[in-house]
Amino acid sequence: QVQLVESGGGSVQPGGSLRLSCAASGSISIVNTMSWYRQAPGKERELVAAMTRGGSANYADSEKGRFTISRDNAKNTAYLQMYSLKPEDTAVYYCNADILTGWRVLNYWGPGTQVTVSS
Repeated sequence: QVQLVESGGGSVQPGGSLRLSCAASGSISIVNTMSWYRQAPGKERELVAAMTRGGSANYADSEKGRFTISRDNAKNTAYLQMYSLKPEDTAVYYCNADILTGWRVLNYWGPGTQVTVSS
């Protein structure tokens, strides 16, 4: 059994910062690409940032320069550092990962963490 658990969400004023964490645990051989998605009320889930195991990152255009994804392979953990937050960043943020368990690579989602940006 594999679990992804996000943490670090909360409420912040516009212009503030938050750091999200996503920890993978369970019967893990290798954690491949780890990604952050978000879903705002009434909108579809969208990719925010992704990072391969080797450290190659890509970002949605709207987050370039404001968000930074990183990971610690030894801890099977990914991070999303968010700066200059805007009200439109308000959403549930989800962690996603491709994980090799045994002999299969499966895709997993965390339950999500709420980020609210409001004055």
